[in-house]
Amino acid sequence: MRKGLDLLYDAAAWAAAFFMVGVLAMVLASVLGRLLGFNLRGSDAYAGYCMAAAAFLALAHTLKRGEHIRVTLFLQRSGARVTRALELWSHAAGVFFCTVVAYYSVRLAWQSHVFNDISQGNDATPLWVPQIAMAAGAIVLAVAMVDELVLHLRGRHPSAAAGAGTEHRE
Repeated sequence: MRKGLDLLYDAAAWAAAFFMVGVLAMVLASVLGRLLGFNLRGSDAYAGYCMAAAAFLALAHTLKRGEHIRVTLFLQRSGARVTRALELWSHAAGVFFCTVVAYYSVRLAWQSHVFNDISQGNDATPLWVPQIAMAAGAIVLAVAMVDELVLHLRGRHPSAAAGAGTEHRE
């Protein structure tokens, strides 16, 4: 199970990297278009779609590597029981909020598809297409948060608490 989850997080990170290259491609195409006298319609919108996809798809991998911003001031100054309680509470809250974001991201993409919602730009992109990456990233983040909570409940110290890559202490 661990290998499968780590593969999921890594795949999302590779997809985020792909979309970052997409941002670069759109910006370069736009700049070259201006230099060569042609207009690439929708390049700004597509750069934005790629940026949103990259941000959401990178969230789970960033969490599992312990790179999310954490306020550890209280954790460092409290005892083991209080630290464990705070960690459990924060991960449970994280699971709740990430699940809500995932649910509404999927719902947004589905409603955009059902209502045939298109972008306001001259490219008229169906909005559900770029929203899929946002929804996928939110789902993978929710899975990663559940993974971290389960590790805490089992008495292991996930990567964010350990501060050591994706290694877990027992």
